[in-house]
Amino acid sequence: MQPPKTSSAGQTEVRIVATSPESARRVAEVLRRCFAATEQRSYPAGRDGGTRLDLTVDTTRTAEPARSWLETSRPSRNDAAE
Repeated sequence: MQPPKTSSAGQTEVRIVATSPESARRVAEVLRRCFAATEQRSYPAGRDGGTRLDLTVDTTRTAEPARSWLETSRPSRNDAAE
């Protein structure tokens, strides 16, 4: 087993586990609409037939929906001082 590779600043490794491949793909598509992302990698997720998708998203390159959410979710300077 190889150690996980480290991501550069702003990149996040995402793992999606779902009961069906279609459900996992739909979640990955939403992430790709908000963030720049690598091509997903698909794997079986256990004996029960689930699917695991892995992808890397770049949080420094966001689309409008994610940008506005990220800006409003950041603590203000006053919040950080408390």
